[in-house]
Amino acid sequence: MSTTFQDNDLSRRAFLAGCAASTIGLTVTGSHAAESDTRRANDGKALVAITFDLEMSRNFPTRETTHWDYEKGNLNEETKRYSVEAARRVKEAGALMHFFAVGRVFEQENVDWLRAIVEAGHLVGNHTYDHVNVLATKLEEVQFRFHRSPWLAAGKAPADLIRDNIRLCEVAMQSRLGIKPVGFRTPGGFSNGLRDRPDVRAMLQDLGYSWISGLYPPHPNTEPMQEPSRAIMDAIIAAHANAQPFRYPDGLIEIPMSPISDIGAFRTGQWKLEWFLTAVRESVEWAIEHRAVFDFLAHPSCMYVVDPEFKTIELICELVNKHSDRAAIVGLDTIAQHVAS
Repeated sequence: MSTTFQDNDLSRRAFLAGCAASTIGLTVTGSHAAESDTRRANDGKALVAITFDLEMSRNFPTRETTHWDYEKGNLNEETKRYSVEAARRVKEAGALMHFFAVGRVFEQENVDWLRAIVEAGHLVGNHTYDHVNVLATKLEEVQFRFHRSPWLAAGKAPADLIRDNIRLCEVAMQSRLGIKPVGFRTPGGFSNGLRDRPDVRAMLQDLGYSWISGLYPPHPNTEPMQEPSRAIMDAIIAAHANAQPFRYPDGLIEIPMSPISDIGAFRTGQWKLEWFLTAVRESVEWAIEHRAVFDFLAHPSCMYVVDPEFKTIELICELVNKHSDRAAIVGLDTIAQHVAS
């Protein structure tokens, strides 16, 4: 485990050893016995999560596209179709996905596609209503939408606006899908997570969240359109040691996002798909070898453009199923249950 972790951080060995029953965060359904059975079945295994953030992404489908910054939840049909098909393929492989929805998704007339995903057993968590920056201390830092139209904040302080935005996503999800969110993911990943923001951690715990996904470890990237060198690839793999779950001092559980994300690869690095697949393959193999966690982070609004044949999803499922005695694809709630126990 990296020395950058605090003393209270959970070691990989302690994380994988837990097996006591407990209920984590806001869940949809399930009994204590079923959760305990799931943990026991996965003890000693690498835990791989396939997560999609349901939001639109700037620079996709074209580099010139930037208007999504102001309507992150206005998912186009391609993004919705890709999400449904990805969920189907993962389910067919005997596993589930974990989605995190921006609340404005629920303003769209029809959410049957997302309801079908939930009914198939996949999980949906809270990604705030407007994709707000939970670390913001100034109104203009909260989100592009509030910067351009400050009256939407109704004179609220940033902390109050952020809290209300998280809560509003919960209300929208309950209204349109009849479920509570399974966990919380911060828009944007922070290199230090929420280590320096006990106020934000306290807010999330007060809202009922016992685990979050908010840390994205720093790592080098390539210059645009350059194939990653062996040194770059090794550094990305090494960063997984800093992407293992842990507890903050107040007990809130952090499940970091694992590098490299699709946005890091295809927006920042402008990689070819084959380079990304190499990084994903080596990342999953690292997790299996070390019996560790790999939290694959992607956005269907990006992936339908760069990987229309679902090669990344298929690769992850293939690798884990090939090593089913040593690895399992799970939701982040299951990872949190291992940490808590």
